[in-house]
Amino acid sequence: MARRAVEQELSRERIMDAARHLFITKGYRAISMRSIGQHLGYSHGSLYYHFKEKAELFYAIVVQDFNHVDLLFRQVMSSPGIEGLTKVEQLMLEFIKFGLEHPHQYEIMFMLRDEEILSYCRAEQSKCFERFSSIVMKYMTEEDHPLARHTSVPLSMFLGLHGFISFYIQDHLAFEDVQPAAIAHVKMLSHSI
Repeated sequence: MARRAVEQELSRERIMDAARHLFITKGYRAISMRSIGQHLGYSHGSLYYHFKEKAELFYAIVVQDFNHVDLLFRQVMSSPGIEGLTKVEQLMLEFIKFGLEHPHQYEIMFMLRDEEILSYCRAEQSKCFERFSSIVMKYMTEEDHPLARHTSVPLSMFLGLHGFISFYIQDHLAFEDVQPAAIAHVKMLSHSI
């Protein structure tokens, strides 16, 4: 009965949200399962029902966030086009929007530099980039773009997007606040290839 009560009151999602916030604000090494439990008002033992250790919890957060981005990519590809934007431009805008609307997630996914946790992010970062790259290359090939065979193009675009997000994320600006600049940046990246 005790486990059922814990499961109902303290969900994986709630633990992950609290841990995500603490990992960003205090750093991965400074946070323990005990401190996450205290933050939530539960004993750390309650957390172990859902996660065996802090590393497992962190990895669950990373996977969840990258799955969210993959879903956004798929939605862009299956949605009707937006007038004045290519599919690749829509994809890039959606990535910028995600980064600015979910700054804690983006920071965990791409900006934390703790060696202990980079291994948890690298594989997921690679999958995300591969997905982005395959979409960009697909549309460049379909459009018979002269650089369609240059595999460095998606990386240059991705790095340009990361730079934009990294610059604006520190100011805690919403996507709507920088949308005209985001569109101009995406157009510049798109036309420069």
